Amino acid sequence: MLRALMYILPLALTIYAFIDCLNTPEDEAKHLPKLAWIFIILLFWIVGPIVWFAAGKMRHAPAGGRTPSEWHRNHRMDWVAPDDNPEFLKSIKDENKKDESLLKDWEADLRRREEELKRREQGEDKDG
Repeated sequence: MLRALMYILPLALTIYAFIDCLNTPEDEAKHLPKLAWIFIILLFWIVGPIVWFAAGKMRHAPAGGRTPSEWHRNHRMDWVAPDDNPEFLKSIKDENKKDESLLKDWEADLRRREEELKRREQGEDKDG
């Protein structure tokens, strides 16, 4: 059991540090780019995660005891859902207009081809 713990504990630490590094925004990674930290964590199995937790990420407690989720709630964009975003709705309308015009062109081309086929068929019936 103790031997398994010698491998499981560093592996768990490495996995946790790797996921923490991936979830950290680029501007909160200190001293090195995030990609370099990922390589350090993965290549230096025990030391890499410890160095990441000690020096790789800006760690600061939320001011006034606030939770990180509260910060995200207060710093949302103006538009939450796509159906509330007028720019997104406008882009959909523009796409619909393009699609409708393309469909009308296809229908007109199909009608023209059908009429052309009818004329050919009628011409062959008269000749034959």
